[in-house]
Amino acid sequence: MPPFRAPVLLVAVKSCPSFAQSLRIVTPPGELPPVLPARYTGARFRQGLPAMTISHARLNLSAGIASVSVASVLIALKLWGLAMTGALSMAASLVDNALDLLVSAGALMAIIYAARPADEDHAFGHTSAEDLAALFQSLVVLASAGVIAAFAVMRLLDDSPAGLQAEGVGMVVMVLSILLTGALVLWQRHVARRTGNRVVAADSLHYLSDLIPAIGTLFALFASARWGVGQVDSVVALAAAVWLAWNGGKIGLGAWHALMDRSAPDEVLKRIGTLADRWPGLRGWHDLRTRTAGSRLFISMHVEIEGQLSLNEAHAITDGLEHALRDAFPDAWVIIHTDPVGPGSGRESKS
Repeated sequence: MPPFRAPVLLVAVKSCPSFAQSLRIVTPPGELPPVLPARYTGARFRQGLPAMTISHARLNLSAGIASVSVASVLIALKLWGLAMTGALSMAASLVDNALDLLVSAGALMAIIYAARPADEDHAFGHTSAEDLAALFQSLVVLASAGVIAAFAVMRLLDDSPAGLQAEGVGMVVMVLSILLTGALVLWQRHVARRTGNRVVAADSLHYLSDLIPAIGTLFALFASARWGVGQVDSVVALAAAVWLAWNGGKIGLGAWHALMDRSAPDEVLKRIGTLADRWPGLRGWHDLRTRTAGSRLFISMHVEIEGQLSLNEAHAITDGLEHALRDAFPDAWVIIHTDPVGPGSGRESKS
């Protein structure tokens, strides 16, 4: 930890219904004062969770609504395709979309529930619902991958596989299905990158499990209509099943780790440590503990502050660090414990 350079920290707290209006650090002559950034002493500093939390909730909700809407449209589209062609493959795709609708509806309910604020029974919020939904969806993806792989292998081993029929109508239906599903997946992946929501990421992967075989089916229909080759879709489906199983396993493992309160990734811990190392007024820090619940990060740490400072001065330092951590991790829940160290405190730094 860097040494504490400022022996005297003066915090001017004006009499007003809000919080500190100014902060001044006095350092020895010739040294630059480590002044807190202005954004941690203004109006936004005195507010609670950053507005990004509300923005993330809206993005997650939009992804959930889009998922349910697309699944409903695909069911109607493939009902028409089944009535026109009577193709068994279309019926199987229709059943898969019906399952999509059930899973997406469950994911939407999880997103809505997870966005609820903390209450008396759930003091840390409801975001663990995201991990439960993501774990369930990963199991659905793994099961789908297993079924796809099994049918692909059986068709590859069949000496006389059934030929494809009504390729023209089937191709039109599959093109429309691919366009709708592709647009949904792109939006879901954008939301997942912005918010870190595991439910949206898992739902995106689940629809990708429909998109990749659909592309293979389209190519197979074209190959059957053009060259009479009917085994191409089996090879594509088998490769897609392996890819889906790998990614579904990663989504499920991440959700399991979150439910078991595993610490945040190393890069997150390094960012927290770097911010604390550079924060003015700290003698050091220790006992950093983290965990995740859905897209929310929980941070708990002890910081060491000069024991001769007043309570107001110490509070201003730790409150500024808390809001800086929330800026760095928008949905974070931060708890900081202050340990006085040095002369007059009776404690020595652990750093």
